[in-house]
Amino acid sequence: MPAPLCLALIAALGFGALLLWLELRHRLRPASPLRLDSHDWTVQEHPAATTGAAPAAVAGAITVEGVLRLSNPHARMEVMVPEVELRPTLLGKGDLSGVTVTARLTAAHPDEDTRADGYWAAYIVKGNKQTEARVSLTIAAPAGRPSDGAAGQQPINPLALIDTLWLEVLWINYGPFGRLQRRDGLLIPLRKPEPLQPATARWRAGEACQVLPLPTHLLGVLDDPADVLRRYAAAVLQPGDILTIGETPLAVMQGRYQHPAMVEPSALARLLCRVFHPTSSLATACGLQTLIDDVGPARVLCAWLAGTLMKLVGSRGGFYRLAGEQARLIDDITGTTPPYDQTIVLGPAHPERSCRELARQLGVPVAVVDVNDLGRVKVLAASEGCDEGLLQRALRPNPAGNANERTPLVVVRPA
Repeated sequence: MPAPLCLALIAALGFGALLLWLELRHRLRPASPLRLDSHDWTVQEHPAATTGAAPAAVAGAITVEGVLRLSNPHARMEVMVPEVELRPTLLGKGDLSGVTVTARLTAAHPDEDTRADGYWAAYIVKGNKQTEARVSLTIAAPAGRPSDGAAGQQPINPLALIDTLWLEVLWINYGPFGRLQRRDGLLIPLRKPEPLQPATARWRAGEACQVLPLPTHLLGVLDDPADVLRRYAAAVLQPGDILTIGETPLAVMQGRYQHPAMVEPSALARLLCRVFHPTSSLATACGLQTLIDDVGPARVLCAWLAGTLMKLVGSRGGFYRLAGEQARLIDDITGTTPPYDQTIVLGPAHPERSCRELARQLGVPVAVVDVNDLGRVKVLAASEGCDEGLLQRALRPNPAGNANERTPLVVVRPA
């Protein structure tokens, strides 16, 4: 065998061995099987009580209650949970510095008595088992002072400024994999805006079309996409309309976000992230590692090598085409609206199937889109009957906005 061919064969075998080692190291890395989800959330607002003519010392309270569930789908592994901490953050439309939040977590294990003192005792979640904990939060604020409002006006109730609770759960997983710190966040809407009605909807004129951005509450994993679209869009839809939803709002409703603290960058991520443009979501070790966790290190490395060669011959964007759709859709921190600006958000899962199901339930075509202020419009997926040319014209001015408009839904109506 000629020497050059031998060298090429040896290089190919070496590269193949490197890819195999990267994949095995990635797939066999320490991991916990535990999963956290929640259910049965309720929100109740309690007005301030008064005694005679004297005003109450507080403006009232809001109580939020729900259940956290820790599940272990592994058949044999037992995992300990020695610590759980709640970290609530309030979001609203004004100064919330006087508002206090009291959080209480009460274990509700199926095989142990509940402690009255609220102490979380280290608990073992056995294979194919689960446990729960009850969450109770009280949001309170002092009554407004006369100086808080303009002359002759009632003082502002601080609780009226709050619309969202962002609840982070910091919990430890302890087992054969070591000691892992998990940080999960869920958004609980405390107030929701009233849906637009045909008589009050303000349509915007577009190129051979009309567009209507629809305000919603901040969306999160507790929301069902079909329920959200039905609540905020059903009243204004008519035959011929197309309803669009942003890819990031759909992704967060699917729970496709995580705090960077839960990402462990590999040597490959730390090295390759340096070659991306500083504004790219892949230009940080955690951002690129999120892509690696999704598609695997071998694909990312091969896409980078091939993309670099393609760039040398004048073909740009090869990496993103070869690494898969998520390479373009991942948003690193600061890339989305608060509170998700503290998290890494992936693109939505199965957007084509989501469009078909949502269109069937709403009776109009539905599209998942990615739009920015630079006039870039990408239709990720669309149900039957969507006119992509119409969507390009209608969405190019970005009627939904990229800031804190809270208008993730846009109705497009042909002129």
